[in-house]
Amino acid sequence: MAKKILVTGGTGYIGSHTVVELQQAGYEVVIIDNLSNSNADVLEGITRITGKRPLFDKLDCTDMDGLKALFRKHTFDGIIHFAASKAVGESVQKPLLYYRNNLLSLINLLEMMPEHKVKGIVFSSSCTVYGEPDSNPIDENAPIKPAASPYGNTKQINEEIIQDFIHSGAPVKSIILRYFNPIGAHPSAEIGELPLGVPQNLVPYITQTGIGIRKQLSVFGNDYNTADGSCIRDFINVVDLAKAHVKAIERMLEDQSDEPVEIFNLGTGTGLSVLELIALFEKVSGKPLNHQIVGRREGDIEQIWAQPDKANNVLGWKAEMTVEDTMSSAWKWQLRLREKGVM
Repeated sequence: MAKKILVTGGTGYIGSHTVVELQQAGYEVVIIDNLSNSNADVLEGITRITGKRPLFDKLDCTDMDGLKALFRKHTFDGIIHFAASKAVGESVQKPLLYYRNNLLSLINLLEMMPEHKVKGIVFSSSCTVYGEPDSNPIDENAPIKPAASPYGNTKQINEEIIQDFIHSGAPVKSIILRYFNPIGAHPSAEIGELPLGVPQNLVPYITQTGIGIRKQLSVFGNDYNTADGSCIRDFINVVDLAKAHVKAIERMLEDQSDEPVEIFNLGTGTGLSVLELIALFEKVSGKPLNHQIVGRREGDIEQIWAQPDKANNVLGWKAEMTVEDTMSSAWKWQLRLREKGVM
């Protein structure tokens, strides 16, 4: 019988791509999402790719009564927890919203797990926990720095909550995945990144500028201590990232490790500057991108990229897609949205 996985935030960007990979690997998936930053239409895209419609409940993880009803209805083998508010700037303006949403949702899920014999939880964390690194590339033993935003702080606190809960003797396992910078879309162009309103992330802003929705892209600073002066990040293909979650679920459910909590960095191991990424977009789209250099943005880290050896060797996962193919998939997705009249 297929293992059943609960995916919170499963209609979101990374969540929807992970649902596709889970279903293609033979798992049964139940999605819950409050649709605050996503659209239920993504279920159609998932169904077209996989030939199977995942079960879906519109539910907020902070709603304990709703969660109790869900867990009475289903027997879950594992959970992948994506559901969280995630805009850095907004978190500075609305810190209590972020602490309430991001902490309470995890606490509620953890509370349900032992009672319903759920074996483990894969937690969606972030390289923001490393802050401005002392050196690159970053491995999992790099020091955790003070968070630059309430959003980043919720990731750090959530990691601590998981570790404290399991240390207390709770009979559950966890794999914490620290993402670097997910970009791109499914190669089918059936699902991709679809931010509500003005994009907070770089690539959708690039593609929306490329297609004429946004007038101009601002590059925040060209005076950093990097080859071209712009910030450097580790950009990882979202489908590659999604596949890491399937590996993590397998590892957890099959007891491939004696460690109750494991942490993995998910990145390519290569840093790419903002200006290099813009040049790649121009290459794959065949059009110049209207962009201007403006002043530095508060909170931006100069350069950070992953040392992914642990994920490669222990988790058995490796980023495979080139950044060029990834940018090409993002552009294809943007063109598809225009075709559908979405934007």
